[in-house]
Amino acid sequence: MDQKHSNVGVDQEKGDYTPLKDEEDPKLGLYDKPLPCFGCGIGWFSLVLGFVFPVMWYFATILYFCNYYQKDPRERAGLAASAIAAMICTVAIIIAAAVIMSG
Repeated sequence: MDQKHSNVGVDQEKGDYTPLKDEEDPKLGLYDKPLPCFGCGIGWFSLVLGFVFPVMWYFATILYFCNYYQKDPRERAGLAASAIAAMICTVAIIIAAAVIMSG
């Protein structure tokens, strides 16, 4: 290796990688922690659990609209998926109620 790249991220003595830290961006190590709920995040956990307890979809929808994902942007996709599931569930309930009431 040339001298310019010799200490970029590899420890020469051990041959292992060393973590890089950016003093200008303190959020760089923010995503090193695993997500809650078994590492998949609240949104995805709510999506899966919502098939048994649909109230979980509505809980995740509230978190989505309250911008909970600002704490950790990795949560945004799961919360959005749960919000879509809540919308589909609501439409299905309205259609089922309309069919039952009309017949």
